[in-house]
Amino acid sequence: MTPAPSTIPSSYSSANPADPADILTEFTAPGPRAAADAVRRARAAQPEWRGAGAAARSAALAAVASAIEDAAAELAALAVREVGKPVTEARAEVARTVAIWRYYAQAPYEPTGAVHEPAAGPGLLLTRRRPHGVAGLVTPWNFPFAIPSWKAAPALAAGNTAVLKPAPEATVCALRLAELARQALPEGVLTVVPGGAEEGAAVLDAADVVSFTGSTAVGARVVAAATALGVPVQAETGGLNAAIVLPDADIGRAAADIAAAVAGYAGQKCTATGRIVAVGAALEPLREALAEAVRALPAGDPADPATVCGPVISARARDRVAEAADGVSVLAAGPAPEGPGWYAAPTLVEKAPAGHRLLTEEVFGPIAALLPAADLAEAVRITDSVPYGLVTSLHTADLDAALHGLDALRTGMVRVNAPTTGVDFHLPFGGTGASGHGPREQGCAALEFYTAQRTYTLLPRTAG
Repeated sequence: MTPAPSTIPSSYSSANPADPADILTEFTAPGPRAAADAVRRARAAQPEWRGAGAAARSAALAAVASAIEDAAAELAALAVREVGKPVTEARAEVARTVAIWRYYAQAPYEPTGAVHEPAAGPGLLLTRRRPHGVAGLVTPWNFPFAIPSWKAAPALAAGNTAVLKPAPEATVCALRLAELARQALPEGVLTVVPGGAEEGAAVLDAADVVSFTGSTAVGARVVAAATALGVPVQAETGGLNAAIVLPDADIGRAAADIAAAVAGYAGQKCTATGRIVAVGAALEPLREALAEAVRALPAGDPADPATVCGPVISARARDRVAEAADGVSVLAAGPAPEGPGWYAAPTLVEKAPAGHRLLTEEVFGPIAALLPAADLAEAVRITDSVPYGLVTSLHTADLDAALHGLDALRTGMVRVNAPTTGVDFHLPFGGTGASGHGPREQGCAALEFYTAQRTYTLLPRTAG
């Protein structure tokens, strides 16, 4: 997937979304050759890291967790400044990042295979999982600590080394995270290559296993290129998630959860709610409760602990939200602070016509459409009418509906009486269709992805 090399070095900058005049960094990308060299250095370091043993890898990952924990306040403030994440969410992300590294610090002690009896005769059959080599990781800006960590930590725990190419908008966060990690890791085990598409392509072209999080279009190219090379690949590529509300739901609670899932972090999560499907008699009370909840959402300065909806990542992202509201009826809009930042008002719309972009595309902003459905079966059909299938939330008091009503739904995750947003890092994470490709991330599933299974046949050798 290597693009044609540019004759002019690419320059990048990272600005504070709440104050775009505040530039955190400006840099010239190192280029694809430097990115490929980083992979070669990681490959040279991998045999020693793999052979260090479970105790050494476990201790190193635990030390990374402690280093991040010690720098928690600094990292949260950095996420607020570089990617505009509301400080309460930023603190939670850092805490989750610490937990991820601690969770995978125990992984080197887990079994890596099994012993089986042969079908006939003496001997043993063994299976054993072995690291691939170098993990090439390409990550987005919206979770600048958690996503690089939930890719790198299992890769390292399994005995791989890793090269990370972060989104340019989160360069400073990624470099600081790696700096903390390298205090506990041997040289070459975790490397960051800043830059853009050329650097990312070079890392992925040279790596032995590939993990990508980003847009659907780029993810499809990554998957195609890795598949052509015979390299294991996973890609998490977003969602257009639905919240289904049944008439027996606690409407007030559902509305609060949904509004936060629409506009929390300005809707810049792949798990954000983009469509709200009200079933039958739930429509009118939910309509009123949602409108009230959206208008009441605290929006503004991401450094304020009360803020739920801060700025979006760029001026283009702000414009995209405004464009998405064209051709529909705006039911409710929250506050959009005035000032230099890239702010978009939390917005709830209704009467979106078939084919409208809000019903077909991931806008990645604080906007969602309210849709009616006659029954749960129709709600499932509406939910499945898009190419994406990441996460769906169902709000109901009906246990049968929760356990069986969504059996036909094509989605990777279901959250009952909870917002679509939120991740349990010790469980598999991922979706279907345009939301992702390949094995799941996080939990034990990640350890399986970053290793290859080998089968051994051991037969006794008779003397003479």
